[in-house]
Amino acid sequence: MRKDLKAQIIESLSAQIKENPNFYITDISGLNAEDTAKLRRECFEQGIKLQVVKNTLLNIVIKNMENEEMSLVTPTLVGNTAIMFTTVANAPAKLIKKLQKAGMQKPELKSAYVQECAFVGADKLEELAAIKSKEELIGDIITLLQSPARNVISALESAGGKLAGIVKTLSEREEK
Repeated sequence: MRKDLKAQIIESLSAQIKENPNFYITDISGLNAEDTAKLRRECFEQGIKLQVVKNTLLNIVIKNMENEEMSLVTPTLVGNTAIMFTTVANAPAKLIKKLQKAGMQKPELKSAYVQECAFVGADKLEELAAIKSKEELIGDIITLLQSPARNVISALESAGGKLAGIVKTLSEREEK
């Protein structure tokens, strides 16, 4: 491979990592054409960018990032490597689990760099799939904030709108 082409690939990978801070390093070797097409289609539908990379070039990119946590994934850069770039932290993990349940052996997780943390090994797949997205976390927070307001409203409704009933309901809640 020519030196200028390598430089272009390194620059492109660096830009993608900066643009998509979450990435999964996987092994997709041995997939037949039909399964590869299915994987690429699923990735496209979920907004995941799938790219086969040379280990040495990705290793250079990660070293240039000068990120100690990110460098923890470099030992997994052996054999065939494909990288899944995403903005949704758990999307590739859920996709891999879905495909494995459907009977596909690959893609197989090697490692991931998600939310500024490195995850090394295929055994981290469940943990990665359980990570909540930003939207899910916001929904959980809103639900938690609404809960006390709902309690007050239900107490007021159960009191029938009478002041004595309201005082009684509130005093019962204090005793609990």
